[in-house]
Amino acid sequence: MERRQLGSDGLEVSALGLGCLSMSGFYGHSDEAAAIRAVHRALELGITLLDTADMYAAGHNERLVGKAIADRRDAAIVATKFGNIFDDQGRILGITGRPEHVHAACDASLQRLGIDVIDLYQQHRVDADTPIEETVGAMQELVTAGKVRHLGVGEALPSDLRRAVATAPIATLQTEYSLIERAPEEEILNTCEELGIGFLAYAPLCRGLLTGHVRSAEFDASDARASGRYPRLDDANLEQNLALVGEVVAIAMNHDASAAQVALAWLLASRPFVVPIPGTTRARYVEDNAGAAALMLEPDELERLTALVSPRHGAAGERYTPEFMPTWTSRPLSSATGEEPA
Repeated sequence: MERRQLGSDGLEVSALGLGCLSMSGFYGHSDEAAAIRAVHRALELGITLLDTADMYAAGHNERLVGKAIADRRDAAIVATKFGNIFDDQGRILGITGRPEHVHAACDASLQRLGIDVIDLYQQHRVDADTPIEETVGAMQELVTAGKVRHLGVGEALPSDLRRAVATAPIATLQTEYSLIERAPEEEILNTCEELGIGFLAYAPLCRGLLTGHVRSAEFDASDARASGRYPRLDDANLEQNLALVGEVVAIAMNHDASAAQVALAWLLASRPFVVPIPGTTRARYVEDNAGAAALMLEPDELERLTALVSPRHGAAGERYTPEFMPTWTSRPLSSATGEEPA
């Protein structure tokens, strides 16, 4: 597995990471034993970056990741996130970047993960009411204390990034990016390149859409995709978006590959500091996703894929409904939604 350098302070991770949110039932029923097998298989394949957050299933996900790596800590780069205030069901009560919360959240995450140091500590969402310099300053105090190795931010604007890096070294920005979601190409990726910040692409398969396995808007009631929060998966938009996926499937057939591998390979070819973090609960999908690192798409295929949508036009529907939209507008998520972001 290829490795990529992110940021300027020595963070090295596998070219593909593993998003762990779905292992705690976000997209329907989950099996903890199967999830742990998936984590172990990822590590065996050289996928080192494991991404979780304190609020995923109200801490369950961090405990699961900690359990999975308990006997193989040295093989894993543990990334977790803070900043959402949540209840015991994982529902958002608000967003905060206050320094005292940064310290308390870190201690709680360390305890749940069962580790001595967090490899990558990320602000999940920017708090519009707390200057980012104060938040990042508190995060840097954690580095000084030896509780954290590297720092990252989530869904931050270019102005946020500039203020953050003026306060402390920032290794990563985590934002949604895929063949379907191209908004980061307008300013975000260029800013990351200029500032030397790595980019973690979450939802790189557009919540299963780019795997080719989603054929209808019918999801189990326990699946977050049934909530209506993702307009691109709604009946009104799905047919048009499936036509885009058809192009991905056609290229995959030329390589005897999966659609997921093609979508991930396109991201890997985009910029050398982009690391997709697809999520799954099953070892066989971990194996399939890992195959993207060895898939070499032809220049004309990359052009065909890039032309499917643009940063502003192409995919039908927004990535979130308004109440779930993250911080592109420098405003926090609504505290009234009672749901966790992903």
